[in-house]
Amino acid sequence: ANAAQLQMLRYQLNPHFLFNTLNAINALVRLGEGDKAERMIDQLSRFLRHSLDQEARPTATLGEELEALRLYLDIEKVRFDDRLDVRFDVAPAAQSAIVPSLILQPLIENAVKYAISDSEDGGSIAIAARIVGARLELSVTDSGPGMDASELGSKQRGIGLRNTIERLDTLYQGDYTL
Repeated sequence: ANAAQLQMLRYQLNPHFLFNTLNAINALVRLGEGDKAERMIDQLSRFLRHSLDQEARPTATLGEELEALRLYLDIEKVRFDDRLDVRFDVAPAAQSAIVPSLILQPLIENAVKYAISDSEDGGSIAIAARIVGARLELSVTDSGPGMDASELGSKQRGIGLRNTIERLDTLYQGDYTL
């Protein structure tokens, strides 16, 4: 049942990303930026291949998760060019930690949507990870306007946050903090 629920949640996330990327490629083609569109198609292909390879696995190492994020962010860097600044601060010991596969994806998508695309000047996204005691602490921050902590538990939150919470709850039965 857990595996089926996780698979259902993943299926909700992938189309969202795919449609956004295809729309960005379409925009590049319409703007006559064929080289950028070709690069984005190549990067999308690599990201989807990686996602399919991870599909059967509910978990991955943080290193694998970050590799998927880099593939995704490479696509977004084509789209936003110098308007997107990404920084990673990952402790070496955290690389081998086990995490739900693609768990950071919706958080990064939200950061791109609300911190980068909504700002004329773009912005920055920082991904950090470290081991604290027996737990992995992950952090995704961006230069956007942020959200009130009360919104996290709200029924108004979007698909990405809702899926992240549901996936964590399914895998860890409440033994996590978000």
